[in-house]
Amino acid sequence: MNTITEKTENVTELLLQILEFTEQRKEILSRNIFDRYKAGFIPQDLPTAEFAQCLTDALREHLCRNRLLFCDSSHVRFEANGLLEIEPVPDMEAHHLLRNNPTQYLKVQIQKLSENLLNNRLAAELLAHLKSKLEAAR
Repeated sequence: MNTITEKTENVTELLLQILEFTEQRKEILSRNIFDRYKAGFIPQDLPTAEFAQCLTDALREHLCRNRLLFCDSSHVRFEANGLLEIEPVPDMEAHHLLRNNPTQYLKVQIQKLSENLLNNRLAAELLAHLKSKLEAAR
């Protein structure tokens, strides 16, 4: 395998992890909107900073050693076959907003969904671009 193909596969794997994360986060954030009136409901989110740190560490390894090494953290686990297991965490700031300012709570959840969608679309576009470049090189 040549170095360019290897690097492309590493970046592809990184983008696939971002796509999976954003898909899972979309479900959590949507639930925060639809379940907000349920008794005892506590909003959740995925640990975005923790996931970003895992990707940063993997990218650092890629840049230094030309290999992508995903390491688990407290709430993020990289399983076999590229599967990603992420444990949602309570979002106490959102919980406080829900109790004290439901309109602002809803705005914040929609803003998070919009940001998440943008991240998903960026990763998908980059993945499509990589795929087209790889196909053109063949």
